Amino acid sequence: MPHLSSSFSGALRTFAYFMASGTQYTLEGVDYLDLYGSEPSAIEQVYAIFANVIELDEEGRVLNAHYAQKRATDYLRAYCDPTFKVDPPYEEWEVALHGPPPRQDLK
Repeated sequence: MPHLSSSFSGALRTFAYFMASGTQYTLEGVDYLDLYGSEPSAIEQVYAIFANVIELDEEGRVLNAHYAQKRATDYLRAYCDPTFKVDPPYEEWEVALHGPPPRQDLK
């Protein structure tokens, strides 16, 4: 059974750490940590954008981790600062919220 690559796992882990610690470099100056408890859908959207935008090569190596982080965190910056405009605007596929896994594991 294939697993996600260690490259993707590392990119996701690193992004999650810096988001949760309040030290994500693309959100410098944005007070967003309180959203984790009060507005979880905003955080959900950030991770959805990250997962939708990140690209892997045939060997599973992450090709655009910094771009995926930037696209994801631009959403949160705009959420916290209505004067910030995401450029270029998001395409529908970038902000898609895909369905959850089944309630019971398939394996």
